[in-house]
Amino acid sequence: MNQRQLGPFSVSAIGLGCMNICHAYGAPVSKEQAERVLLTAFDEGVTHFDTAALYGFGASETHVGHVLAKHRQKFTLASKGGMAGVQFDDGVKRVIDGRPEAIRRNCEDSLRRLKTDVIDLYYLHRWDKQVPVEDSVGAMSDLVRAGKVRALGLSEVSAATLRKAQAVHPITAVQTEYSLWTRNPEIAVLDTCREFGIAFVAFSPVARGFLCGPDLDVSAFDAKDIRRAMPRFAPEHFAANLKLLPAYRAIANDVGCTPAQLALAWLLHQGPDVLPIPGTSREDHLRDNLGAVDVALDAATLARLDELINQRTVSGSRYNEQSNREVDTETY
Repeated sequence: MNQRQLGPFSVSAIGLGCMNICHAYGAPVSKEQAERVLLTAFDEGVTHFDTAALYGFGASETHVGHVLAKHRQKFTLASKGGMAGVQFDDGVKRVIDGRPEAIRRNCEDSLRRLKTDVIDLYYLHRWDKQVPVEDSVGAMSDLVRAGKVRALGLSEVSAATLRKAQAVHPITAVQTEYSLWTRNPEIAVLDTCREFGIAFVAFSPVARGFLCGPDLDVSAFDAKDIRRAMPRFAPEHFAANLKLLPAYRAIANDVGCTPAQLALAWLLHQGPDVLPIPGTSREDHLRDNLGAVDVALDAATLARLDELINQRTVSGSRYNEQSNREVDTETY
């Protein structure tokens, strides 16, 4: 597969986001199915695997460690801390905690689950707004000096926060949602990444399944599907967004690719420093996604896509009010 630079690491142009192999969209994924997806990705040439302590409250990292530990020297491993599952009397709950002691604990837990001595790229999953980002990044830099982490990243941060973090320790990558229907990085943080030579890792690059092909049946979403809380999938917004798809699919047909490949190819054409990490729980979808590296888009096609799907034509916020408060990204 084509390669791109993720800081000091040369990785496949398309990576694998490992949230889907344990939760988030649809029914729970079996251990066996998760293993099949991970091995298929590895066999197909994926060398950038992105997981987090939060995903499945450790389940994703456990799957990755179980399946890929024996191939550890052949891929770049990314994970995240600063947001994880914490045990309370009434069960495990998601907690954002950027205190240095929490960062250290998250990292040790991740290393154990991933069955490795070092994580190549370690992100602050969310900036804890109760803790100066400099303190959280300072704790992460200690992990680099201790040899537990090779490089640092930030997730869902603004350009201003990135600058503060960069002043403490060099940042290798910023990870944020980026796709045709989520253009927020274009406001400021993408330019700031380029100012410092920081790679941009795009999660949810196929718009949480919206740009993948058949119309989604929102009414059939699993009760725990995270899209149920996202405004763009609420009935009034979703109905408006569906009107974008016929023209979008027509462009894919003209190009000769699948809708998912078109979405990923658009991202790959945004610059060599943009690295999409689509997630999936199915091998056929995985192979389809990887085919995007062979899709060439001319200037006219890129202009058609930009005009069709953008921050003005998409209906609804990407997150609900609570989630919007938790992230630090710029918004239109």
